[in-house]
Amino acid sequence: MSSFDDAVVAAVTGHMNGDHADDNLTIVRAYAEPDATSATMTGLDAESGEWVAVVDGAERTVRVPWLGAVTDRASIRVEVVALYQAACERLGVEPAGH
Repeated sequence: MSSFDDAVVAAVTGHMNGDHADDNLTIVRAYAEPDATSATMTGLDAESGEWVAVVDGAERTVRVPWLGAVTDRASIRVEVVALYQAACERLGVEPAGH
């Protein structure tokens, strides 16, 4: 799946799952599974992020396309933040202060 090396993917997913678990759920609810009760980021590439969402007790893998170009590690952060901000707007919720 990844166009980034394993260390970059592990760093991004580790950070998102460790520090931004609620943000993962917001993104997944806004773009893929509105009834998800949890979401864990499992991967990413230049096209999208990948999460495993729990819906009705079952795991579902979902991919959410980036809103802009992802070409390097710095642009991943920019696009995750943009995706989260847009997800909050889409769901009508106030973004968390990060």
